[in-house]
Amino acid sequence: MPAVNETTRRPSGVETNQHPDRRIDVVSLYPKDMNIYGDWGNVLTVMRRLSLYGYDPVLHEYNQGDPWPDHVDLILGGGGQDNGQKKITDDLFVRADTLRALAADGVPMLMICGLYQLFGEYFETVDGTRLDGIGILGAYTVGREHRMIGNLVEHSEEFGDIIGYENHSGQTFLTGGTKPLGRVDADGTGNNGTDHTEGARFGNVIGTYMHGSVLPKNPRLADGLIRIAAERRYGAFAPRQDDQQTAELRRIDDCAQHARDVAASRPR
Repeated sequence: MPAVNETTRRPSGVETNQHPDRRIDVVSLYPKDMNIYGDWGNVLTVMRRLSLYGYDPVLHEYNQGDPWPDHVDLILGGGGQDNGQKKITDDLFVRADTLRALAADGVPMLMICGLYQLFGEYFETVDGTRLDGIGILGAYTVGREHRMIGNLVEHSEEFGDIIGYENHSGQTFLTGGTKPLGRVDADGTGNNGTDHTEGARFGNVIGTYMHGSVLPKNPRLADGLIRIAAERRYGAFAPRQDDQQTAELRRIDDCAQHARDVAASRPR
């Protein structure tokens, strides 16, 4: 078990029961360079909800050149500008085999925007630079001058309506057995503005353009990732909550519903 240090820690403000049989190891992938438009909120949401379900969440912040954790239950990655993507590409390929093996083994992963693109086959930037991806998702992205930006609701079979905020000029197209995370109603939104898809899903790996950040507003999606992580490690998702934890989780869910209602009602 790795020591708790500057890259492996239990964040302040997150309670922990510190039961070794309840530990869940969460990796935040490249938070220094791929953390834009509030994507760090996804990490905070997962850590908080794990704690309120009675698990012992441990966060590993993985940046370029860091040692890889001994154990991984869930991976979260954010978005970034083109220069951020270029900075992490070499290191991402160093870790590509490990990430592919974890994906094949069913580890749940959520990749937002820039890392969603790099988990695909390639990303061709608007200036014609091609950044190869690591091929976990069957998807490729081509940069365009026009940006798709604004609040967005997508319809997902597994997670219901997912509400977030897209802001991207890359147009993504899915290939092979990779399915969209959900569907959008309006032209000019989603993966590429034309086929009404948004995001991608292959196995337990999810990619999406939803910032916002997305998980605080979508507890059903956050809990889906948590459930998979707990079931893989311990065989079942088994919350151990006292009345205070249950009440706090209800309060957080009520706040999420209010945020969803506001975001869904706002024009793009």
